[in-house]
Amino acid sequence: MTENGAQQAGVKRTVIRTVAVLIGMFAFAFALVPLYDVFCRITGLNGKVDTTAKAIIHEEIDQSRFITVQFITRGSAGLPWQMSVEARQMRVHPGQTAEVDFTFTNNSQRESWGRAVPSVSPSSATTHLRKVSCFCFQEQQLQGDERLTIPLIFQLARDLPEDIHTITLVYTLYPVQRVALSPVNNNKSAGDSI
Repeated sequence: MTENGAQQAGVKRTVIRTVAVLIGMFAFAFALVPLYDVFCRITGLNGKVDTTAKAIIHEEIDQSRFITVQFITRGSAGLPWQMSVEARQMRVHPGQTAEVDFTFTNNSQRESWGRAVPSVSPSSATTHLRKVSCFCFQEQQLQGDERLTIPLIFQLARDLPEDIHTITLVYTLYPVQRVALSPVNNNKSAGDSI
């Protein structure tokens, strides 16, 4: 092999390796967000909470301490809804079951879908918060100018660390796009989701 041929083979190898690394970097970046969400759900890191209902555990209520539970609601661009909470904060004993009402209002004339995505602070409290019933478990549909009140029922575990005195639950509203299908497609009627 001549020196020129060896040099061209080396350049070709470098280009192939560079393209392979770029493809790998792109794939990793694309998968990073879903992987991070899964990691946060499993570990409770960054306040990500489980989006499935938990059963109430009948345990003795710890009357010796109160935990202040704060509620923060946020809207987002693209969803003409307002979310409000009956009480901005409440005091709860560990082991006690509590309920608070949230109200969703569609400020537009059109039907729309939305979802409230929760987060918890401090993140170490995430595994000690049991949501029995929550609007965050599913998407909500509101007709134009409709108002809907839904309760959040939760329980704080007795084994909540002693250094936690305040837990903040933040709910952020996001629009959900729904695609209407004709009745021919999978026998779904208009308004059903994919």
